[in-house]
Amino acid sequence: LAAALGGLERMYRWHHLTGVAAYVLLLVHPLALAAANLKASPRLAWQTLSPTTEGWPVWSGWIGLGLLMAGLAITFDRRIGYGLWRWLHAALGFGVVVGLVHLVLLGIDEPVLPILAVAAGLLGWRLLRGDLGLAARPYLVIERRELAVRTIDVVLQPLGEPPDISAGQFVLIAFSDGPLYRGCGEFHPFTVTSVGRDGKLHIAVKAVGDCTTRMLSLVSGVEARVIGGFGGFSDVDGDAPQLWVAGGIGITPFMARLSTAPLRHPVHLLYLYRREQDAAFLPELRTLAATDPNLTLHEVATGDALPDIDPLLPPQYQLAGTECLLCGPAQLVAQIEPGLQARGVAPRRIHYENFEFR
Repeated sequence: LAAALGGLERMYRWHHLTGVAAYVLLLVHPLALAAANLKASPRLAWQTLSPTTEGWPVWSGWIGLGLLMAGLAITFDRRIGYGLWRWLHAALGFGVVVGLVHLVLLGIDEPVLPILAVAAGLLGWRLLRGDLGLAARPYLVIERRELAVRTIDVVLQPLGEPPDISAGQFVLIAFSDGPLYRGCGEFHPFTVTSVGRDGKLHIAVKAVGDCTTRMLSLVSGVEARVIGGFGGFSDVDGDAPQLWVAGGIGITPFMARLSTAPLRHPVHLLYLYRREQDAAFLPELRTLAATDPNLTLHEVATGDALPDIDPLLPPQYQLAGTECLLCGPAQLVAQIEPGLQARGVAPRRIHYENFEFR
């Protein structure tokens, strides 16, 4: 789906738009039923809406709608940890199944039963593969090194046949308990910075929360489970010049692209970081920029506050026909996108992905 819709970010937008549209239509549905009886009698219209005057066939519809409302409300609560949020968000899926059961109890079973079977199957598939991690492949941490302050490079060795994962994709990883390390028990997304011939994965881990802070103490011998890979953020077709804008650990997909093959087209890389000691891969990037004529590196130490992005972007004449790839905090991307559009860059030439999964 991501490939067909133009990337993960556009797929998320379709997901959100269609989900909200379906939710609004479900809210309109009982109101429309009540409105049909309003002319006859306001009391009859209220009885159509009130679950207290009906039995389980109608109650099941209200339960399904309640689960949808709960799952949707949880989507916007940033205080909930990712692991718990993922389970609570599944209430949306259970709400769909209960809503279909509601139709069956009302006697509308001929077209609904196949849909119910598909919905239940997809929900179970997601539960088994994603939440319980049965789709995960076993890996072993064999090396770690410091990249920057509170940022490490982790090397993972596959313990079986490696899956088809490319540099620049992201994977979901859960680290287990090991020597001097206690795992979080949660799957978190990480960008693959490079892939060895034997299937070894390099990932960059930056401490941005409780779980990733704990990962800074990873040691060799810790087992991990890996699901993926997904996406292909830096895979933009064509030989047009490109502008890359990276904020902080958002440099990882660009490092993955640079490690895969020599650049075939001019690339202007704008790398924003708080302080030089916080900048992952900075020595490697300086070396690449000094040796590759297609790579121009513009690095900016921003301090603790977001800078004024507009003066840092190339002028309009340099952006003509340029593909723009953005990766970094959501606030940074939100500032850059309108600045590029004001310089005449078409939205279809602005590429970025949301790695927050909310």
